[in-house]
Amino acid sequence: MEEGASQAVSGAITGLDIAVLVAYFLVIIGIGVWVSRRTESGEDLFLAGRTLTWTVVGFSLFASNISSTTLIGLTGAAYTTGIATSAYEWMAGIPLILLAFVFAPLFFKARVTTIPEWLERRFDRRARLYFSAVTIVLTVIVDTAGGLYAGGVVVQTFFPDIPIWQTCVGLGIFAGIYTASGGLKAVVYTDVLQAVVLIIGCAAMTFILFQGNDFSWAQVKESVPGEDHLSLVLPRDNETLPWTGLFFGVPLLGFWYWVTNQYIVQRVLGARDLREAQRGAILGGFLKIIPMFIMVLPGAMAISVVPDLSNADMVFPTITTTILPAGLTGLVLAGLVAAIMSSVDSTLNSSSTLIGHDFMNIADREPSEQRRIGQITTLVLMVIAILWAPFIDDMGGLWDYLQQAFSVLVPPVVAIFILGALWPRGTDTAAFTTLWAGHGIAIAVFIATQLEYWPIHFTANVGLMTLVSCLIFAAVSLSGSHGAGEEYEGATWTPEIATEALRDDAPIYANVKLWACLLGVAMLGILVLFW
Repeated sequence: MEEGASQAVSGAITGLDIAVLVAYFLVIIGIGVWVSRRTESGEDLFLAGRTLTWTVVGFSLFASNISSTTLIGLTGAAYTTGIATSAYEWMAGIPLILLAFVFAPLFFKARVTTIPEWLERRFDRRARLYFSAVTIVLTVIVDTAGGLYAGGVVVQTFFPDIPIWQTCVGLGIFAGIYTASGGLKAVVYTDVLQAVVLIIGCAAMTFILFQGNDFSWAQVKESVPGEDHLSLVLPRDNETLPWTGLFFGVPLLGFWYWVTNQYIVQRVLGARDLREAQRGAILGGFLKIIPMFIMVLPGAMAISVVPDLSNADMVFPTITTTILPAGLTGLVLAGLVAAIMSSVDSTLNSSSTLIGHDFMNIADREPSEQRRIGQITTLVLMVIAILWAPFIDDMGGLWDYLQQAFSVLVPPVVAIFILGALWPRGTDTAAFTTLWAGHGIAIAVFIATQLEYWPIHFTANVGLMTLVSCLIFAAVSLSGSHGAGEEYEGATWTPEIATEALRDDAPIYANVKLWACLLGVAMLGILVLFW
């Protein structure tokens, strides 16, 4: 971190900014207390009593996905290497459409509480426990602890005198307590507020930056280092995101994240009914287009305002304190904290849900006991994440490798979910074999890539390893026979489920199929506009 830039950032924080930040925390506490008084059972804690409406689902999907690393990383990448990495944002609509029309109907038909539970309905308990265990470990040590650490780094940028470990402890305790007391409902209602704060703060920053470029797109294009800086489709040998990874890797990574990831899909499972879940998923897809314009492009436009920053992590804090007036800086800082909190609370609640339902089988216990177990589990996970987070500072490049290691997890999971849902011939043995064999092969390729023996970009590897996993699944399925009790009702795609998924009696302006088509057109428009 550049010491001079950091001092300038911290010196720009005013008393009004601190007041705005404190007010934000007080509102979050108020929401947590209000919701906790209405949380009585395990279903309330884990799935918000299955009462969520589509607007709450959509905004919560958006807020839970935007972390402090997203804000810092998107603006920093746009500043240094260009806007290509924004594909992870605007392309989220593809898997969310699949979630709305293919997998949400299956999950609701089976009435599952966790995503691994669907694997047991479709295959067997081995697949459920394997996938659940992997998800819990990665969620706690990568997502939760990583979110706390990134939050500590960001807070230290604005307040250099506060050690990272103190921030990790403070944020972890704060998120853990209101998540344990209010459960998913507290998470999603605070997410709605956090999403609004994020959008307003970042939109204001974008407007002021564009104003600084005389509202001229041509002037923005002239200020960036090269033609590829504002292009989404990059050459195959590009180190940031080659076109092979854009088209064959990013959608599959998105499928794992938006369709099979408990901490994301949990708010969809908590929807009042299938139609609310579908509309919420499509709204989430539209909201994910927004970061392209209020988080990514500001990073590119910042080159003309602060042209000499060598540390990409300083781009967002610097433009926040350089161009925004007092008070609005506090709002954006509250947005940063909101991003941290929404990621941490979601991961804590989802991991607690997985442990309770997949490993402790609490569904058959009394509602009050379910709630108590869920609260204890959440607090234990909070402690683990807090203890682990400060050590990330000592890992250096290893933590970057862990982020790429998600590409190892994804391919077998994508294979068994897609083929398991759409191909009734798939067997339980094939699913379990695909998981362990696919992960073994992917780990070998990952190591070979790090040792520079394998030249293919890790995003392109995702597409290749998914194909290999599909072949393993198909080969084992065709060579074996069905196990007993594999095809439970609602676990595989049928014409009846398809009819229910596509039926919508709402007026044309509220028809979920129409809005899904418009979302597809919007994503295609972005691709063409920034080709």
